[in-house]
Amino acid sequence: MKAKGLKKDKVNIVTLGCSKNLVDSEVMLTQLKGNGINTTHESQNDDSNIVIVNTCGFIDNAKQESIDTILRYVDAKEEGQIEKLYVTGCLSHRYKEDLEEEIPQVDAFFGTMELPTLLKKFKADYKHELLGERITTTSNHYAYLKIAEGCDRPCSFCAIPLMRGGHKSRPIEELVTEAKNLARNGTKELLLIAQDSTYYGLDLYKKRNLADLMKHLSDVEGIDWIRLHYAFPTGFPMDVLDVMAERDNICNYLDIPLQHGSTKMLKLMRRGTTREKTEALLGEMRSRVPDMAIRTTLIAGHPGETQEDFEDMVDFVEKSRFDRLGIFTYSHEEQTHSFTYEDDVPEDVKQERANHVMQLQEEISYDINQGKIGKEFKVLIDRKESGHFVGRTEHDSPEVDNEVHIDAAKHYLRVGDFAQIKITDATEFDLYGEPVK
Repeated sequence: MKAKGLKKDKVNIVTLGCSKNLVDSEVMLTQLKGNGINTTHESQNDDSNIVIVNTCGFIDNAKQESIDTILRYVDAKEEGQIEKLYVTGCLSHRYKEDLEEEIPQVDAFFGTMELPTLLKKFKADYKHELLGERITTTSNHYAYLKIAEGCDRPCSFCAIPLMRGGHKSRPIEELVTEAKNLARNGTKELLLIAQDSTYYGLDLYKKRNLADLMKHLSDVEGIDWIRLHYAFPTGFPMDVLDVMAERDNICNYLDIPLQHGSTKMLKLMRRGTTREKTEALLGEMRSRVPDMAIRTTLIAGHPGETQEDFEDMVDFVEKSRFDRLGIFTYSHEEQTHSFTYEDDVPEDVKQERANHVMQLQEEISYDINQGKIGKEFKVLIDRKESGHFVGRTEHDSPEVDNEVHIDAAKHYLRVGDFAQIKITDATEFDLYGEPVK
């Protein structure tokens, strides 16, 4: 009989939630492999004897998905398909004691800042020499770059500070080193992410230093596109717009979650702004970077949202004509300030309101996309799928925005390369085109 101790461990990391969680998983993957441990990410082979689930705890749906995933691997453990199950990430950080009591089959739960402790389960050390090194799990040609961790904002509905702590910027030198390493490995597009990128630098440099960071990253050889995500509107550093306008490799794109279009609701949400200030900011952005694509996120059904408040949000969306928009229904999160209010908007009303906004956005997106027919765009080719090469313009981020489809039977392109594409047709969320000869 073969001794169990001679079997070499193989670890599979399963990631749930946002791109910030994905970066954490990539760091974990890099550290485990750097310690000589056979590790994969989202393996489809079912040949791992240890599974690490990196959970999300953002809103109800995400929490339920995390719980369901943990229980699926608990079943696999009880059936002998895996030997050990570890859980980390936001849900684990926030509800560690409850989870330990309710799901004792999990071998250990870890918080968002406990990677060194998790590594000890594998008799592995946190290798500081691997800082700036990261094995990416996305396509080689683009990578997320987390510029900061945590958040200091007081938004009433948000539990992220409970799970991620206060804002901590990463030094410019460290981020430039990581960008250079990524570029050496074939990365052409950097997607800058943080809980709040607007706040970048205040803790380290005593000023908002996002524009300076973007300049340094723009100078990294091999990086063709830099894309900015998750900017908070209050206190947005306007010098970022100057850098965006000046530098060819900084995309004219901004992801700026605004959450609502009613001043009353923005006050209840503790956003520190008004509709009027928000509209003035959007106007300034479009004036200084005329070709900018703006993506935003809204919340439907926050406590206290009346039909009149909702109509204010609809009017705001109609007038603002965002290039990209997503909307969540409000999730009543314990330990947040909003949890002290009555969750007084019924779930079906929340969903109806969200659907109404998305239907409106579809009409806006269709109109904007129709205006692109006949125009040419630089497109980064992400993949080949269903007989088409699929790519994105500088106005589109992976997985959440528009895609450009090129008929692979008629044209040959290389995944990871840029191509000049003329748009020939468009729907609400997709563009169709052909290479410019």
